[in-house]
Amino acid sequence: MSTMSSPVEFLELLAREAAAVEFEGPLVAARAAGLPADRLAELEQAKTVALRVRALLERRRRRETELSGLYDTVSDLAGLRDLDDVLRAIVHRARNLLGADVAYMTLNDDERGDTYMRVTDGSVSARFQRLRLPMGAGLGGLVAQSGAPYVTANYGEDERFHHTGEIDAGVGEEGLVAILGVPLRLGSTSIGVLYSANRSARPFAREEVALLVSLAAHAAVAIDTARLLAETRSALAELSAANTTIRAHSSSVERAAAAHDRMTALVLRGGGVEDVAAAVTEVLDGALLALDAEGRLLARVGEIEEPDRADIVEAVAASRTEGRSVRRGPLWYAAVVAGAENLGALVLRPDDELVDADQRILERAALVTALLLLFRRTVAEAEGRVRGELLDDLIARPLRDTDALRSRARRLGVDLDAPHVLVAVGDDAIAATGSARQRVLSWATTYASARGGLAAARDGRVVLMLPGRDAGSSARAVARDLSRVTGRPVTAGASGPSAGPATLAGTFHEADRCLTALGALGRSGQGASTAELGFVGLLLGTVGDRGEKDVAQFLTATVGPVLDYDARRGTALVKTLEAYFGVGGSLARAAEQLHVHVNTVTQRLERVGQLLGADWQKPERALEVQLALRLHRLRAPAG
Repeated sequence: MSTMSSPVEFLELLAREAAAVEFEGPLVAARAAGLPADRLAELEQAKTVALRVRALLERRRRRETELSGLYDTVSDLAGLRDLDDVLRAIVHRARNLLGADVAYMTLNDDERGDTYMRVTDGSVSARFQRLRLPMGAGLGGLVAQSGAPYVTANYGEDERFHHTGEIDAGVGEEGLVAILGVPLRLGSTSIGVLYSANRSARPFAREEVALLVSLAAHAAVAIDTARLLAETRSALAELSAANTTIRAHSSSVERAAAAHDRMTALVLRGGGVEDVAAAVTEVLDGALLALDAEGRLLARVGEIEEPDRADIVEAVAASRTEGRSVRRGPLWYAAVVAGAENLGALVLRPDDELVDADQRILERAALVTALLLLFRRTVAEAEGRVRGELLDDLIARPLRDTDALRSRARRLGVDLDAPHVLVAVGDDAIAATGSARQRVLSWATTYASARGGLAAARDGRVVLMLPGRDAGSSARAVARDLSRVTGRPVTAGASGPSAGPATLAGTFHEADRCLTALGALGRSGQGASTAELGFVGLLLGTVGDRGEKDVAQFLTATVGPVLDYDARRGTALVKTLEAYFGVGGSLARAAEQLHVHVNTVTQRLERVGQLLGADWQKPERALEVQLALRLHRLRAPAG
């Protein structure tokens, strides 16, 4: 019995590497045998010492295993060259060495200022595998920021670090509870974090922390080695490509010289924008658009779609700011400028990538295009002056030498004996500055010339002589198109058609009176002809600057109460008056036209009498009322 209950038995248990629970056996047997208390205390002390020895041996065995694994890891890493292989090997070895459920690694993103999940081993959650951790958030963010290891036995309940909903959701979906994170450091710089984690709550021993720190140190060196190797390979590839680049550059310089000579010759022989576009595409291969400052097409070579207006504006602005061509997707843009003035753009879709010398070719083409456009503008302005002088002579009084005028017009492609309408544009289109006035005149000259007509500035107006017979349509078209150019409502009065050069002066003055009448009627920003305004237009065309105010006062004094009554109550007194006068004062015919009963017409007219006075149907009052109704109708926008 004494043999079975002696301290020697603990040595035997240590020798056969018994489980810790078996060390209770000798004590249980001793108590059962009734040994005295001093013997039991001796055995208890022997058991305690034996368990400490067993724990020490266990730690040393585990340390030997860890060191062996660490040695194997270093050997494995030394043989790896691809960075992804290195990272996967590190994480897999970390999981095996610590016997963890999951191991993973985050690396710092210097551009975004956070860390992101790079590699996982044992993970099952896609959400967890896509996590990004702000610096200082979560256990890993804290490790990355501080550069020191952190361990938690229960992540969800640990308040030592900042929790975020996204990180907690990812950790919860993965089911992680205990997490150990150690920094990956290169010198004083932290490049990421290596983790070991379990799905149950348990502390990590100091030996495990030290092991993961050692592995992280080797891993950081291996990562840096793989990075340096990748950079070396990249440098060799760049050196290999340098020779190819030099050869390509030499070829591009030759192309640039040829393009320069070709475009110089093109300018000297009087070529146009279309010739520049063709030369660029032949040298650079591809398709090209030449656009003016308004985005209108000047030339197209090859198959290329026009970009959106907003894209053109943005790209041209960038090209002007940078002083060179810019790329937007597959297209290259080069602003066509003269000083601070934007003249348009060249848009190139090359078949191959452009090198710097090729960009210079495109930019030189934009410069040549600007020069050609300035030449074209100078010629156009000279022609515009000639056309303007001719129109000014045609509408002047008295008219001299009509045969000479016809001859001058024929040289400009204008037949003075064909029907023409004259359109006068109001002062609302011409700002106070001379540049704005010149812009309107330039637009009018181009607009009229494109239609075989003439344009000039006269007496503070801009006048257009346009082929055709429909004066009203021409006035509305000019008002609409010029409003778009100026960005403000434009009023245009028109008259015609004319019947030969002798009638043009009178037609102009009628158009001018029509313009004045539109202002008097409160129809600024519209276009109309004298025929559309009738006798009222001719009458109001002579009232001058006070016209609109006088018309408003006349309407208020004559039919103002009726207009106010209709506006307040939604009645139809004005419509009834117009119908009544329109059928010569017949109640029955007015009722038929209005689709109401005669009594209704009678009641409405009685109400008019109450509003205007009993004498409203007397001849002189009736004439004033009818004139006021006509003015009121003309003041409304044209339908």
